[in-house]
Amino acid sequence: MTGTRIAALGHYQPAKVLTNDDLAALVDTSDEWIRSRVGIRTRHVAGPDEPVDEMAAHAAAKALASAGLASTDIDLVVVATSTAIDRSPNTAARVAARLAMASPATLDLNVVCAGFTHALATADHAVRAGSARRALVIGADKMTEITDWTDRTTCVLVGDGAGAAVVEAAPDGVPGISPVVWGSVPEMGHAVRIEGTPPRFAQEGQTVYRWATTQLPPIARRVCERAGIAPEDLAAVVLHQANLRIIEPLAQRIGAVNAVVARDVTESGNTSAASIPMALSKLVARGDLPPGSPALLFGFGGNLSYAGQVVHTP
Repeated sequence: MTGTRIAALGHYQPAKVLTNDDLAALVDTSDEWIRSRVGIRTRHVAGPDEPVDEMAAHAAAKALASAGLASTDIDLVVVATSTAIDRSPNTAARVAARLAMASPATLDLNVVCAGFTHALATADHAVRAGSARRALVIGADKMTEITDWTDRTTCVLVGDGAGAAVVEAAPDGVPGISPVVWGSVPEMGHAVRIEGTPPRFAQEGQTVYRWATTQLPPIARRVCERAGIAPEDLAAVVLHQANLRIIEPLAQRIGAVNAVVARDVTESGNTSAASIPMALSKLVARGDLPPGSPALLFGFGGNLSYAGQVVHTP
């Protein structure tokens, strides 16, 4: 078996921006109410003719370009999404078709907000085992399509977008992707839901807040232990971008005192599986993290699932 690394990143967001003042014209809310409770200022909204697989393909194309690779260099596509409407062809297959890939294995994973870190672990395992040479791992969600725009407790949270990573083999001993720590709390799966026909997003906000801020810090520290790194040596912490009031105390309780903490939620909202790769891609693109920086990725949410690993930035 060999090691793995992230060779490149890419992200995509729709052009339309919805502000808090825009939302105040739809429901009983205000810019001050939203900022004080969830820290969000704006979010991007995809149009009716902009499906999940199109956003995913845009992010993937950027990651491939950054890596200097052709789409035919990829032999595995893993897409994390919970908002694709069609069952088949799956989103990964549609991305492969859009990018004219050769004959990759294509699979979708639905672990909602923890989807990208689950997908990254799946690709990591495949490359380490020799089942794939290079993989595209994508988180993409169109949360605005499953949102009740009359419910002010959820419609203020969501946004749309996609983020992608190219995963490839790396020599043993080269810092790359650490072992995953993952799990769930099945008996509390009701706390975050996408149910019904048409499907609608709902959650028990206080339950999620208490679980995330009290139960997840020791699990995130265990991720660091598996990676052989102390929290204080992390260069970045990229948590699922659910709510700034969850991100900040969780990052503090992990003990990553010297790390840049991703706060993309303020301009992007909760983009579910897209949030971690999009936030990481932006940090790298802005030059906030030099190549080889150790970053904790930690997804959590729907199913009350979680998954995390430490990666070294491309």
